[in-house]
Amino acid sequence: MLHHFDSDISDIELPKRFNNPYHYRPHRLCRMAADEVRKVVEGNRERMQEIATAGKMFGVLVVRAQSGEVGFLAAFSGLLGGSNVQPFFVPPVYDMLHPDGYFKQGEAYISQINVQIDTLLGSEEYVAAMQQLNECRASAAADEEALRCSMKIAKERRAALRPAATPEQLLELERESQFQKAELKRLSKRLRKSISDAEAAVAVYDDKIKDLKEERKRLSAELQEWLFSRFVVYDACGNSKNLLQIFKEQRGCLPPAGAGECAAPKLLQYAYLNKLTPLCMAEFWIGAPPSGELRRDGCYYGSCKGKCEPILNFMLGGLDVEESALEKAGDRFEELDIVYEDEYILVADKPAGMLSTPGLVGGRSVQEWLTQHCGKEIFVAHRLDMSTSGLLVAAKSKEILKTLQRAFATGAVEKEYNALLDGVPACESGEISLPIAPDYMNRPRCMVDYSCGKPAVTRYKLLSNVIYDGRRCSILALFPLTGRTHQLRVHCAHPDGLDTPIVGDELYGRPAARLMLHARRLAFVHPVTGVKMEVVSRLELL
Repeated sequence: MLHHFDSDISDIELPKRFNNPYHYRPHRLCRMAADEVRKVVEGNRERMQEIATAGKMFGVLVVRAQSGEVGFLAAFSGLLGGSNVQPFFVPPVYDMLHPDGYFKQGEAYISQINVQIDTLLGSEEYVAAMQQLNECRASAAADEEALRCSMKIAKERRAALRPAATPEQLLELERESQFQKAELKRLSKRLRKSISDAEAAVAVYDDKIKDLKEERKRLSAELQEWLFSRFVVYDACGNSKNLLQIFKEQRGCLPPAGAGECAAPKLLQYAYLNKLTPLCMAEFWIGAPPSGELRRDGCYYGSCKGKCEPILNFMLGGLDVEESALEKAGDRFEELDIVYEDEYILVADKPAGMLSTPGLVGGRSVQEWLTQHCGKEIFVAHRLDMSTSGLLVAAKSKEILKTLQRAFATGAVEKEYNALLDGVPACESGEISLPIAPDYMNRPRCMVDYSCGKPAVTRYKLLSNVIYDGRRCSILALFPLTGRTHQLRVHCAHPDGLDTPIVGDELYGRPAARLMLHARRLAFVHPVTGVKMEVVSRLELL
């Protein structure tokens, strides 16, 4: 499975350290290997038909053999052509799809249970019993409603007769009222008995279905646990653990479905088992984007956090891995430009690469810098992505902070961003409305989710077309009317939005020197004076 490069690589400097799998710029050798993988994929018509409709994540690992020869390995995530074994690509960590294997046998038995459940749900007897129950409930509701209406009319008639009624007539009216109330109770009892009989007939089938579903759930959990116990992976020192151990130790939970089937673990596993030294790695997308997720053909991506992070944390043990570029990015900024300040608030120009508020990684944040600068605790009222530059509003007290946060939350703050797009959108202006939700398996990425996403609306206007880094690009003014995480980045990149990612967007587009997104202007009412303010950044996007 070790492949030679088609081109001469003798003049290419090898990486000194293995790249961080989550934040990296693909090494030249990785890009060359990725190009060769694309040729192999495009040379197979059946593969291309599949990828043209669904797309696929691939990975390459540049390695050095014991002989000193440098080559590369290739892998795909999940299945390709319905199989996890394909020519040219490394094998899976564990072949769960072997037809005679325990997993496939267990899966077949669970499929039989699914068939039994579907057969019961679709049987004439069950359908007839459900129909009888529904009709019984509908008839009972109609009969009870009819009697209640009749009783209401009778009650109104009695009320009209009582003022002129004799004692004997009043007694007769009271007996009539009591009789109707008793009749309602008798009717309700008969109807409950009728419904109960119909429910009992349905319950015979529901109990069988419930038992089958519980058995299916139990068997599925046992099969998954068995499977993950067979996924045994290695680190660079030869230590081994299965996925159950890894996820229990690092996250205190069972592995999610699909863990261990991504490209990165496959590549490292094959390298270790075949005495190959990993040098650098990259993962990239080929083909159409998946539904909702933002993956673009030819773009490189960091390894997923949900399935791969615990596995890679173990498998990279023993390798000299680069620290994440995010670890202490904010520490390099010694000064910030304060655009506006009074005794209540201040507005600072945040540089790209600095956190808005303190985080687990990232170094000193804007809030920490401002607190040190002012000699008292300062509170940032909203956030910009670490990679985004531009205006941040901060409060000098918690009371003012609450007022500012309420203004941002209710849309009372006008926001204008400038963005350099990696291409030219189809329309010069318009409005984008795409609901956004977190991509939990690939944090911090977000996705468009029409069922669970929160509404997100952005207006945009083309300002100019430019040539940037030899590519035809465009500068847009973006006006977010809501404040969802990664809203502008997703709305620009998504095919149902502008279908044109922001330059330097490593999550949704192509990497560059920085994310070319800048919070240029804010307009809001001063939380104390009530004066309408407009603040414009002194920094420029280009």
